[in-house]
Amino acid sequence: MSQICPRFLSSGSCQVEWCGFRHDVTSCEPCQLLLDSPAAYAAHLYTKKHTNKVSGKSALYHCPACDVTLNGTQTWGTHIQGKRHIARARAATEAAAATGTRPNVGPARLPVLQGQRRCELCDLIVSTDSWAWHITQRGHRSKEDYVSSKRAVEDASRDRNGVVISHGEGGLDFGVVEASDAWNGVSLAITVKTTAPTSQIKLVRLKLSSSASQFPSSVCFSIGPDPLLPLQLQFGREARVTVILRQSALGPGRFEDRLEMTFEDAALGERFVVIRRMKATVGSQADYDLLKPSRPYIARPRSQRQAETDIVPGPPAPALGTIKWSAPLPQAFIPKTITSALFAGSVSDIIGELRQSVLPAVLNAETHARHFKSLIWIEENRMEHDLQIYDIDDAQLTKYNQYYYLPVPGLAEKRPSVLTGDLILVQRRGAESGRWFEGHVHVLRQQEVGLRFHGSFPPPVNRELHNIRFKLNRIPLRRQHQALDGGFIESRVLFPQQRHVEAMTPLTVSITHYNERISGNGPQSDAVRAVASRPPGSVPFVIFGPPGTGKTVTTIEAIRQVLHLNRNARVLACAPSNSAADLLASRLAMVGRDQLFRHYAPSRVKDTVPDELRSFTYINDSGYFALPPVMVLRRFRVIVTTCVSASFAHGVGIPRGHFTHIFIDEAGQATEPEAMIAIKTMADARTNVILSGDPKQLGPIIRSGVARRMQLDISYLERLMRSDVYDEYDGHGVTVVKLTKNYRSHPSILKYPNERFYNNELEPCGEHSLINSFVNSPLLVSPKFPVVFHGMSGKDTREASSPSFFNIEEALQVKAYVEALRSDRKFRCTDSDIGVVAPYHAQCVKLRTLLRPIAEGIKVGSTEEFQGQERRVMIISTVRSSREFVEYDLRHTLGFVANPRRFNVAITRAQALLIVVGDPNVLSLDPLWRSFLNYVYLSGGWRGMPISWDPDAPVREEGGYDAEFRARGRQDMYDFAARMEALTLSGLASTGGLDDVDETDANIDRPWREVE
Repeated sequence: MSQICPRFLSSGSCQVEWCGFRHDVTSCEPCQLLLDSPAAYAAHLYTKKHTNKVSGKSALYHCPACDVTLNGTQTWGTHIQGKRHIARARAATEAAAATGTRPNVGPARLPVLQGQRRCELCDLIVSTDSWAWHITQRGHRSKEDYVSSKRAVEDASRDRNGVVISHGEGGLDFGVVEASDAWNGVSLAITVKTTAPTSQIKLVRLKLSSSASQFPSSVCFSIGPDPLLPLQLQFGREARVTVILRQSALGPGRFEDRLEMTFEDAALGERFVVIRRMKATVGSQADYDLLKPSRPYIARPRSQRQAETDIVPGPPAPALGTIKWSAPLPQAFIPKTITSALFAGSVSDIIGELRQSVLPAVLNAETHARHFKSLIWIEENRMEHDLQIYDIDDAQLTKYNQYYYLPVPGLAEKRPSVLTGDLILVQRRGAESGRWFEGHVHVLRQQEVGLRFHGSFPPPVNRELHNIRFKLNRIPLRRQHQALDGGFIESRVLFPQQRHVEAMTPLTVSITHYNERISGNGPQSDAVRAVASRPPGSVPFVIFGPPGTGKTVTTIEAIRQVLHLNRNARVLACAPSNSAADLLASRLAMVGRDQLFRHYAPSRVKDTVPDELRSFTYINDSGYFALPPVMVLRRFRVIVTTCVSASFAHGVGIPRGHFTHIFIDEAGQATEPEAMIAIKTMADARTNVILSGDPKQLGPIIRSGVARRMQLDISYLERLMRSDVYDEYDGHGVTVVKLTKNYRSHPSILKYPNERFYNNELEPCGEHSLINSFVNSPLLVSPKFPVVFHGMSGKDTREASSPSFFNIEEALQVKAYVEALRSDRKFRCTDSDIGVVAPYHAQCVKLRTLLRPIAEGIKVGSTEEFQGQERRVMIISTVRSSREFVEYDLRHTLGFVANPRRFNVAITRAQALLIVVGDPNVLSLDPLWRSFLNYVYLSGGWRGMPISWDPDAPVREEGGYDAEFRARGRQDMYDFAARMEALTLSGLASTGGLDDVDETDANIDRPWREVE
């Protein structure tokens, strides 16, 4: 059957005779939609879009710039951040400026026509005929009830009937209370008086709203002994109500409640309630002053860079000319078909357009290159966009000798990541807008870079300011394109099937382990034997290494056995990062300097290279890392490099097939195109590929939501392991071996991730003196259980223009734990024993600021920064503590926290003590976190605010807890409104909307990978 005519689908007609496409489609007139079959039409009749149309609903807002109609103000907020709107709004603005008119780019509220009514609650226009039906629908009634309840709370905060209560609608704010004062108790007084001389009003009841709340909590506020009730209010006299804050068990945090004061007005024969909100923060005022937002959070305006029309080139860094390449890199610029598709609208629209116009219909060995080249280009587009986050509009340059030094905030944290040889564009403030000078990075320091420009660059005078733009280093991307274009389409490597496995006949080998400990570890020994006995041209082999099971040790042993058993063996050993590659090289050092070569990119700073590896490198006369002659390179039996730098072999002319084995360690962290650099340029029909890693831990960092949806974040290792050929049980010893002996963690730390992610197959085998080193510590809730969850209610905050969250209360609690750890003389630990993880960059910055005076050597970082590492003590700050659970959805409330792989990595770094600090009410919305919290609670490791659900109840993996949580919050408001209604209090008001976080905001916390 031929495809549907694209012209007919888009416009409903086709003027081309015999165009070769089908025109037999079905039309839905209300939706103005063409469907390609009767079955599709039947399914469409039950969609929300069709139901809304036939029920008389229509949207409220129209975007004149894009000529699209939008459903609600929230959708408008998302729409104006899209690339399509930004481009069209800019064009409309420029056109208006040229004619001296006002640009028409704002939301146009659609008029209500005859026969229609506007429903403000639902942001819809509804036909008059459908109005009676609409207001009976659950969605409308739910909004109506919620708005009514919210208004009841607001109205109850206002004075009435002549009664005046101090502290106004803002309520009682105890401010920041030191922990010692909160322990003893702090009091504030509320005054109550009447302004009516003939008043007949009594104060008859005082009550805390928490006593009737749906959320169990420790009572921190209480009402003092005065006054005696009922109390007749007398004109000219004030009554006092004392509220006491006493908090001894929960530690630092934010605490809120409401005081409900019920009055009786005899003259009117009614009762009414006035409330005062109460809030307090327990902690250190000095620390709050240190960490508080520098400026209120204001969302960064979404703007696009104006194109650079005239770039003056500068002299490249000498390091770039160190290696003479025989195979030049392709430019591989992003095709216009892809950039056009990326403006198609929503992520789903973009993906649909890409599948139709760019991507191959199926993914196989023949289409592999085209598919992944497209994904690389999609990711490149996003990376270039995200670099704008770091643009500087008020930079000062300092000239010293031939270099201009530029301070770069965040450089030490690789935000942005800048390497020697990178490009930075510089423009003097007020200069011609399209003209920029290209500065090459020649010098790299901790907080600044040294640039060189063309001789015509005007030296700065009088502290002149400059605009700065960071440009994406495309060399790693170009190397991936070069590899994908290489023509290697071996199915047994790219898409191995059972027939490839059956074609293998294992070699007969006799193995004596270099590492004697492997002899007693069955899975490690099986993996080494499987690698060593593989005949040339086998399917790839996977060493599946869960946390702490020694996958790198196993990889090293396998490489040594390959070299021992086959004197002609040549090994290319790769890893995604320099740190992982250095670990491989250092553990292979025993093979000798004449056998092992560690290749570094010329841009690598020598001071960052371990001293013990210097003798395994080659440094040229200019002092840069380089390569010896090709004939010398070919004599090394093992070459270690990063995945991206593995392109050197092809680039200098080493022939395909030279390496008998390609090993990729930590393969789960590399994108498939990065892994393909070594494979597609160096492998031939006899090359064996061995991957080691863990698909259950974090994969590669991908910034583009479109690329993630199209699975660029699925590594080559994980893609293989999703196939039946790599079943960890059926394929054991043939295609995969799962390592099961964990040498890292205490059994209590390992238990939950073991059951959750690894089928309970991991066996704790850590050194007892290490993993038990905090048993009976006073920091533990249960002496034999070295896991602590510290529940607390804080506030997640943002500042200035950064959308990244931080939580001062949690930061203070982390500091308290660090101080306790460092001061304990019995359970001693150093800064290097402790690691602190937070999912948000802003929290990491605040924690470093707070810990610097007391424990500067403690590493604080994201989960990604700790993958592959371990610490005796790990402290996790989860950050999110949104109080707006009624209005925000689960994705907004939890953000980065609700990620199974991030969770798995974070909780499996600890050897002897794991401490998690967070808001249990928020974390429990996610089934994975709820299960973990249940485990800690039932094991006796809970501290702080009480659990608010039944920990014995089975956890629903499908979730839905966020809806229940919001329902409980609404119920609190409904219950209060019901109490007010019983006292003749009622009302209506409007409600706020969602505050969604877009892709740019999320990427502020996604680290930049430094690929060399």
